[in-house]
Amino acid sequence: MPRPFNVPELVDEVLANKRPGLARAITLVESTLPAHRPLARELLAALLPHSGNAIRVGLTGVPGAGKSTFTDAMGVRLIDRGHKVAVLAVDPSSSRTGGSILGDRTRMGKLAESDSAFIRPSPSAGHLGGVARATREAMIIVEAAGYDTVIVETVGVGQSEVAVSGMVDTFLMLALTGSGDQLQGIKRGILELADVIAVNKADGDNAGEARVTARDLSIAMKLINDEADGRRTPVLTCSAYTGDGLDDVWKAVVEHRDWVDKTVGLKQYRADQQVDWMWSQIQSAVLDSLRSTPELLKLGHKLEHEVEEQRTSALEASMEFLSTYAKSVPGFEWDPS
Repeated sequence: MPRPFNVPELVDEVLANKRPGLARAITLVESTLPAHRPLARELLAALLPHSGNAIRVGLTGVPGAGKSTFTDAMGVRLIDRGHKVAVLAVDPSSSRTGGSILGDRTRMGKLAESDSAFIRPSPSAGHLGGVARATREAMIIVEAAGYDTVIVETVGVGQSEVAVSGMVDTFLMLALTGSGDQLQGIKRGILELADVIAVNKADGDNAGEARVTARDLSIAMKLINDEADGRRTPVLTCSAYTGDGLDDVWKAVVEHRDWVDKTVGLKQYRADQQVDWMWSQIQSAVLDSLRSTPELLKLGHKLEHEVEEQRTSALEASMEFLSTYAKSVPGFEWDPS
């Protein structure tokens, strides 16, 4: 029988950075059981005042970009300078694939051996919203435990980059050599999210091609960056294998965070992220309620068929659905005009 969660005990163990307690605390916030959510909220409320002091970095990149190797090399480098590093993962596919980042953990061998590092594979929440929520809450826990650098790694598919960029101070994208194919393979939306770009594996015979790729990406970023904010996304080269360029990449990460603090204010920047997350949670909860109410679920299926068969328009169908929903919510007035 699983050991019950004792919130005061978990709080003490997290603040003392006891690994078993830290792992159990994250397991609690990852849980999708309704009975665990009040306990998770109690835990987070107690730990929140002790969080917020870490550098939060999001990491993405195309498959094969070397994210895990990069994280391992960068994490060890930071620990050697006195930092404590936590690595969290956002992989909404993990419940179906068995967790690709769990496999990648073996490629963070040096980092995993350090007492100053904590690596947590992606929760298998089954959908991006659940994974993102669990990761945000895990971030509070590891910061309360004293980790001053949090790296949130994404598998780089679909909307996961958007979710990660909304919970970190700086979003770092790893690219590969092969400028033409590389630019074709990177979605414009991902480039728009990037605060720092690093062309990885710039070593050996790849070094020259990496510089060409960095040049091409710099040109692309000139077209994407908003000149009004006075900042251009830096594009650098590095090698997680040799360590070359890693110091420059981290310097760019810190400089971006400092720029945010000077222009917007880091506290305000994070507050804005929390407001966006609040509305995201509200929208998600409302949509879940719409999909789980039997009457509305039945109506939704009926309207889907009618739209598919062109017996009604999408606009008319949405009006009928919302009108029915409004009748089920006391005090909710729906004006289709």
